[in-house]
Amino acid sequence: MLSRRLLLFGVSATAAAGAFAAGTRPSFAVPLPSEPWADRLITAARGQIGVTLLYDPSYTKIPYPGGDVSRFRGVCTDVIVRAYRDALNVDLQQLVHEDMSRAFSAYPKTWGLKHPDSNIDHRRVPNLQVFLKRHNAELALSDKGLDYQPGDIVTQMLPGGRPHILLVANLLNADGSRPLMVHNIGWGAQMEDVLFTFEVTGHYRFQG
Repeated sequence: MLSRRLLLFGVSATAAAGAFAAGTRPSFAVPLPSEPWADRLITAARGQIGVTLLYDPSYTKIPYPGGDVSRFRGVCTDVIVRAYRDALNVDLQQLVHEDMSRAFSAYPKTWGLKHPDSNIDHRRVPNLQVFLKRHNAELALSDKGLDYQPGDIVTQMLPGGRPHILLVANLLNADGSRPLMVHNIGWGAQMEDVLFTFEVTGHYRFQG
């Protein structure tokens, strides 16, 4: 299943096969203690599993604040945005838009925009990375799985230079070496053992 989803991102069959071989669906998982805010956040993210079934990066005009596309579809960032809204009443659409309005020059110019766009800015991984860093949420990267705590946000770089974002769950993988992750990499919201499947580019803890 993961190999098929990765091909949707233009990832080579070889890379997809390697990721699949690493194992993404553990037969069992070990509970990991977490703080109440993180429990709420993770519960909200896991609640999207079976609801968000489609990966769809299409540009869509949405209301502001509180705007969203249909929960049947979305991208990796939507998992994070929806979880913060549902669990902590934190609207990243509004927060990112306000921050970009104050400091537009601090944000990437990858998309050629000349001003903030509340329809899409919060749905782009590089923008969320800048926002989190500017709000003192950035933590050190580590190659040790247990350094990533429940409720943390992790960003990765997929082959081909495509950024990805995931939420650290409150369950460890079967051997207890790293937490599972909630994300949408092309086949809807899932919880999988993929923390180190791709290069980790960011580590954040944001309680809102």
